[in-house]
Amino acid sequence: MKPQTVGRFLGVGIRVAGRMAGQRLAASPSSSAPPANASAVSGSASPLPSLGQAARNTAVNAGRVGKGMGGFLRPFGRVGGMVLLEVTGGFFFLFVILFANWTWKLRTQYAQGPDHSKFLVYAILTIAFLYLSVSSFWRARRK
Repeated sequence: MKPQTVGRFLGVGIRVAGRMAGQRLAASPSSSAPPANASAVSGSASPLPSLGQAARNTAVNAGRVGKGMGGFLRPFGRVGGMVLLEVTGGFFFLFVILFANWTWKLRTQYAQGPDHSKFLVYAILTIAFLYLSVSSFWRARRK
């Protein structure tokens, strides 16, 4: 991913968060000013929204924040996935080296001998882990 693209994502996210914070501050009543109907009778309607409306507003805002964070974290998720695939491929390659070493030591027993079955098991495991390692690196490059 290009550094300019990551910078745009960060800049857009910060601008959106600043705009949302500014709108919230402009919409909320000042805490230092007394309420408009403080001297009203206790039976009158409250200026505060109902509990259901407050819950809906909270849910909507949480959804918006979730979408914003998802857009912000998307490039990092892609890069993280690539790194995870490459680390997995390297880990599998360690087993390839280990089993290939044991296969090489038993190479004289490939046709017949007391360790013929061990040679076959090590050869099969070497091929299996080589496949897993190469395919992991291949998938990382395709991302």
